[in-house]
Formats: sequence, structure tokens, C-alpha cells
Amino acid sequence: MDNKKKPQDTSEMEFGKKIFFVYPTPLIQNQVILELVQHEYEAYTAKDHKRLAYALKKYPDSIIFIVIDEKIALSEWEKWVAGVLKIAPDTKLGVFYSIKDDEIQSRLKNITCGFFQIKHDMSQYITIIREILERLNARGRRKYLRACMDHETNAVINIPFGGDYLNGVIKDISIVGFSCVFKQDPAFSAKTLIKDIQLKLQTMLLKVEAVVFGSRDVSSGKLYVMIYTQRTDPDVRTKIRKYIQTNLQQKMDSEINS
Repeated sequence: MDNKKKPQDTSEMEFGKKIFFVYPTPLIQNQVILELVQHEYEAYTAKDHKRLAYALKKYPDSIIFIVIDEKIALSEWEKWVAGVLKIAPDTKLGVFYSIKDDEIQSRLKNITCGFFQIKHDMSQYITIIREILERLNARGRRKYLRACMDHETNAVINIPFGGDYLNGVIKDISIVGFSCVFKQDPAFSAKTLIKDIQLKLQTMLLKVEAVVFGSRDVSSGKLYVMIYTQRTDPDVRTKIRKYIQTNLQQKMDSEINS
């Protein structure tokens, strides 16, 4: 008998796993999901369980918390869970429920991430769920969530340079920094401090200060990686985190609904 453990997928180890909350209540969104995002977990909401099941073919190692109420029969959830595990056997599942029903735990099989009854204060559950996610290595090697904007035109950067403004496009962004390509290469060296940077993220205009971490040549020019300084306003980081979560959610919605 072969007792060797199944090797983890390298992309999973590097980028972590997708975490889905299916039909989350406002309490779950405002307490559980918000807290997980604050700790850099890649958490999404899903509003169509049938479409999500098909999307899991692309993300077969996902972690899913389904929210059960009286709108969808328990028998349908039984079939759905069985179907998901057939499509993606490595999926891990947890359950939130609004109405106490002993049948939920007895009828839903292979629920490895626990059962949670929805209540006003979810703080205790958050601690338990974070422990579960840590055990499942849900963040992988990644420390921070990052939004990639390679094909977007509404994320731009402007910096004062030589008595004028230097314009560029943002390629990706996290709460610790971003990468960008300028229309004209400013030939910044590593450790250069840049003040009064304007980041335009859709309709938001944010002001940051950053240090050049490094650069490399890419097809569109020279890509600069910049790290925010400690003088960057914490409120700005909060807005950036919100933008990242919205950006990732919109892209996932598009994938699920395509």
C-alpha cells in the first residue's frame, strides 16, 4: 500500500486557495468575510450555487461555506454537496445555518470545516474558521492579496517629475505596494523615495508615498515595483484593500456567470 502523501499543487502553495461563501447573510459578510479579508484571505461571495459548482473545475481545491436557510431544500443541498465532491474531490466544505435543524448535520456528509449556527456575534466562529484555514494552508506562501490589472485601463499613476507629471499604468496592487509601467521611463534606481504619488483606482484618487524596490524589463516597457512608506495614511491602505476585494470579486463573478 502506498502511504505517500499527495503532493500539493505548486500554484496552491504559492497563491493559496479560494474561499467561497454561498448565499452569505449580511452578518456573515460584515463580520466573517470582512475579518478574513483583513487577514489577507482570498474570500468571495457566491450567489448561485449551481454556477459555482461548474466554476470549481478551475479551482478544485477550494474551501466552501454554504449558508442554509428555508429557501433551498436540504435535499437539494445534499445533492449539491455530493455533486461538488464528484467534480472536485479536494474541495473542503463548511456549513452555516440560520434555523436549528438536527437533520442538517446528520444528512450532509463530508463536511470537514464545521457547522455554525448564525448568531448576532460571530467572533467566536471567526477564530475557529481562521484556525481551520491555517490548517488547510489557505493563504499558501502569499502574504498579501493582490489585484492584477494587466488588462484594465482605469488604474493609473501620476507622479511629479521634472516640473511636470509622469503618467503610467498600474499593473498590480496590494496593501504594501504596487507595480507600474510609465509611458516614459524615468530610470529610477532602487531605494529612490517618491513623494506625492497619485493613484487613480476607478473613481478613487489616492495619495501615497513609496520607495522603488526594483525594476525589470517587460514587453510594455520597464516595470517598477514600489513599496509604500510608513507615512502612507492608514485610511488609504483601507481604501486600497477595499478596492482589491471589489476587483477580485468582480472578476470572480464574471468567471462564475460566464
